[in-house]
Amino acid sequence: MTDVIAAQRTRTNWAGNVTYRASGLARPTSVASLQELVASTPRLTALGSRHSFNTIADTDAVQVSLQDLPPVLDIDTSRRVVRVAAGMTHSQVAAGLEARGWALGNLASLPHISTAGAVATGTHGSGVRNPSLAQAVVGLDVVHAFGDLVHVSAGDGHLDAHRVALGALGVVTAVELAIEPTFQVATTVHLDLPWDAVASSFDRIMSDAYSVSMFTSFDDRGARQVWVKHRSDEPAPTVDLVALGARPATGPVHPGENDPAGVTEQGGVPGAWSERLPHFRSSFTPSTGAEIQAEYLIPAASAVAALQALRPLEALFAPILIAAEVRTIAADTAWLAPSSERQSVGLHFTFRRDATAVAAAVERIEEVLAPFDPRPHWGKVSAASAERLHEAYPHLSAFAALARELDPAGRFRNPFLERVLA
Repeated sequence: MTDVIAAQRTRTNWAGNVTYRASGLARPTSVASLQELVASTPRLTALGSRHSFNTIADTDAVQVSLQDLPPVLDIDTSRRVVRVAAGMTHSQVAAGLEARGWALGNLASLPHISTAGAVATGTHGSGVRNPSLAQAVVGLDVVHAFGDLVHVSAGDGHLDAHRVALGALGVVTAVELAIEPTFQVATTVHLDLPWDAVASSFDRIMSDAYSVSMFTSFDDRGARQVWVKHRSDEPAPTVDLVALGARPATGPVHPGENDPAGVTEQGGVPGAWSERLPHFRSSFTPSTGAEIQAEYLIPAASAVAALQALRPLEALFAPILIAAEVRTIAADTAWLAPSSERQSVGLHFTFRRDATAVAAAVERIEEVLAPFDPRPHWGKVSAASAERLHEAYPHLSAFAALARELDPAGRFRNPFLERVLA
């Protein structure tokens, strides 16, 4: 049986903006002990790598970490699937796959996050053909509310509900991910792309390579950085960013304010997908953590209009915005993926850790984006009410009904889920 250690010290999320209220922390060392823990604990909440900026992993009951479960990375070459332990980070999974000649189709900008946690919150990378990381899930093992270990696959009818499940359906112990042969990527960066070029050429630029990100402060510099990540096995990019008014970066740049030593290699030097698709090296801590993030996914067709609507907020952003990133995400089938069933553009905001100022900014952002049907990222801060979330996520009511069916006693509920699933 897994011991539950009483919370004897203050524990926070990675950013330090959420102080956990959990009465205890459990760290099972086997799936069997996790099953016993779930069956015998009235309420518990799974805790990933603590990279969520809201209270999705907070509880006044027991938090359970999967970091002590044995690492698993089993490749089925005939199915092109890898099975990995839920607590492993994407950097661990990527390194193991690359060493064996395999790859994931995409990665988030930060490889330090847990695989299951990233999937459960709808985390994504960038690319007009690349859906969220959850879409790569072809199966998963989950401990449901009565301690039973269940394998969920496409044939069960509930895989799209389990892909992005917010911790509401159980504790995921392993995920099966679609893989492909390894490939190489080269990253080039251009600076200060004017706003008129962003408006006139947005779709062309964002679809010109495998993964493209724009960074802006919503000031007169326009897109102050454009990161173009080109797969070496695909045709070279054709959009001339210099002709559109940008200038090539002469050395490595950080998208925020930190030392560029922590970013993955730029300058057009090809390298393994695992070392280029993330923005940050797995061997470096990407920032101090003293930040708060918000993100909204909108229909791709609304991207330029939404950016233009946000530009008048420059003065509001100036004291607190570290960087805003613009990325494209292909449509998902997962019920609660922010890009579910629609081609999307993500508008991501990294703010200084000033909770009061950020809360005011987030409310204003959501007002401005309201005409564009924004979907808040599940792991970031948001002012959206439960009613607004049910409007934004058409499958949320069906998901809430499934959660009640699988967890009738609310074993996995916490205040975050009580509000969202109301």
